[in-house]
Amino acid sequence: MKKQLFTGLVFDETGRPAESAYVGDEPCYVVDDAGFRRHIPSEQVDRAVLANMQELIKGSEDLVGEQAAKMIGQEDPFSVAAIAHQIKNMDKQFDAMMETGLPEDARAYLGMMGFKIVINYHGEVVSVEQPGIASDDDDGGE
Repeated sequence: MKKQLFTGLVFDETGRPAESAYVGDEPCYVVDDAGFRRHIPSEQVDRAVLANMQELIKGSEDLVGEQAAKMIGQEDPFSVAAIAHQIKNMDKQFDAMMETGLPEDARAYLGMMGFKIVINYHGEVVSVEQPGIASDDDDGGE
């Protein structure tokens, strides 16, 4: 059965946490819309968030791989290369991630770091807050 990837990290525009539920076997995030519980398929939200994350790290996969390897205590060159390869091909691994979900400790870590996904009542991702990740928007540019 498929799972929501970001359970506990999804919020509505008013800051209330979205619940996780199933409609049949489809995983959903549930947003309270003035008393009406809107069930939003989690896949649409999760894919948008992963695409956003992949775009942010594009070109830095090796560095991100090194940092991830350090976090899990697997700093050998083979592990670093394997992690970097998985990051580069994140979109191809989405279906497998939907089956297994993110580990609870990974979600807890993201939450402690201030990672937060804000969606509206239509299930559109309004923002992804990723403290500690520099934005290209304020580079002082051209």
